[in-house]
Amino acid sequence: NTLVRMARAIGFDGFEDFREPFRAEVRAGRESYTDRARWLQDLAEGGKLDRLFADMATASMNNVEALFSSTDTASIRAAARDILSARATFILGMGIANPLARNFAYLASMAVDTVSAIPQDGALPVDALARAKPGDILLAMTFKPYRRDVVEAVEVARDQGLTIIALSDSPASPIIRAADHGFVVAVDTPQFFPSSVSTIALLETLLSFVIAVASEEIVERVEKFHDRRHQLGIYIGEPE
Repeated sequence: NTLVRMARAIGFDGFEDFREPFRAEVRAGRESYTDRARWLQDLAEGGKLDRLFADMATASMNNVEALFSSTDTASIRAAARDILSARATFILGMGIANPLARNFAYLASMAVDTVSAIPQDGALPVDALARAKPGDILLAMTFKPYRRDVVEAVEVARDQGLTIIALSDSPASPIIRAADHGFVVAVDTPQFFPSSVSTIALLETLLSFVIAVASEEIVERVEKFHDRRHQLGIYIGEPE
């Protein structure tokens, strides 16, 4: 009873809600990248790669399930509408998140002209925001250990009046706390780096919502984009 009262006093609905953050911390663990890499080597030497395969499959499926069970349609729709209505949307990811940012911007460019990945040509993330205006959007991603350059870019964008869409691995992430639209993705994995599976799933879902809530003109742009590639011989085969 004492624990239940304490949990409610500090803002939780009850003891189960109070216990969940501690469970999540235990599940996440605190092994370093080096510890995980060494463990992978030990599995191979011990002939236990079947276990690794099963653990990877389980982690990937659990991450995706956690994403879709904890993210509501209204939140993604709201972020998608903001992207459509913005003058410019900047997609920021550093390290392992950088190719995810560039892929999102590449796919979005088939339908809209306002989305771009940053930084470009070795510039700092904050440099790319020098010409950003209030009402523009910064979609930023970072996962533990959080990148200082991404966190600082979010702070600069916030001061400039940009709308922040943040993807990270915890509600306590510094970019989630500063976001207008915050999405928590699970990155648990036996690997020695955070999993990108659920992040990719969220980005693909967000982009599909951008197309879904847009006008018919968007469909025509996508069709024109692919028709042109067929005409230039970039694709093999006839258009579907």
